[in-house]
Amino acid sequence: MSWRACCTSRATTTCTVKVVQASTRHWAVLGLLFNAFVFGVSWWPLRHLQGLGLHTVWATVAISAIGVAGVLLWRPQALLEWFKHPWLWVLTLSSGLNNLGFNWAMVTGDVVRVVLLFYLMPAWSVLLAWWLLKEAPTRAALLRLLLALCGLFIMLKAPEQSWPLPSGLADGLALMGGFMFALSNVLLRKVGHVPPEARLFSMFSGGLLTGALVGLVGGAFGLVAPPPALALGWVLIVVGVTVFFVLANMTLQYSAPRMSASASSIILLSEVVFAGVSSVAMGSAELLPRTVLGGSLILAAAALAALEKRRP
Repeated sequence: MSWRACCTSRATTTCTVKVVQASTRHWAVLGLLFNAFVFGVSWWPLRHLQGLGLHTVWATVAISAIGVAGVLLWRPQALLEWFKHPWLWVLTLSSGLNNLGFNWAMVTGDVVRVVLLFYLMPAWSVLLAWWLLKEAPTRAALLRLLLALCGLFIMLKAPEQSWPLPSGLADGLALMGGFMFALSNVLLRKVGHVPPEARLFSMFSGGLLTGALVGLVGGAFGLVAPPPALALGWVLIVVGVTVFFVLANMTLQYSAPRMSASASSIILLSEVVFAGVSSVAMGSAELLPRTVLGGSLILAAAALAALEKRRP
């Protein structure tokens, strides 16, 4: 039955509900695509900030500081809740290293390669959930893990290398960031009973604390340049990036409950497309055959994980 036929029938109420549900799904899909777009092209403003003298580590600190301030202004009790739950402290560390690793890798490495390595997250989640949540993996989960690790082997094995090793700092940061992202997701399930503002505070404070520590230690060894003097140019960009990150997270919070977990995960994989198209167009990525093949296996594993029916 067409929408017009439906709306002219006696089941007007049912038709209205269907229209509203379809409209809600439509906005939910757009919200997920917006989230994927923001994080897929986030490398560009971060590299621009680096060009203005603000190292990505300090950019992460600045963005996280704005987030912490916003959460505390909204829900001051989040700090007290954070002190009550030790697992939130672990979430602070994992979330901070996740954001720091991803941002730093996106600025210093091949964008497509970084995003693909980051999407090993579903594979790491299998092992972490087995360890922390005592969820024994299914045979299908172990096969996906093997598929993703084969993709990783192909991507990291350069012709001149005897073993598949990270080719530089960006590879290492991307692998660390993806692993910490998986750990953060598992920990969010473990602390699901904690008020959401406390979880949000934990994640923002992670970027602030770990970023500041890495910035200070890295600065002592000459790896991280000190932050420049306050200037309107880079301050406005930091504020703008923070606004888009917050909007992206808000759209995710809106869209995720209105879509199935499998559909959401598949749509969010479009981040790879946004990152790939934008970086190749601007000359910040190189599509080597082993990157395409290995990345395809990693994305296939991620897609299969998204399509798996969750156990009750």
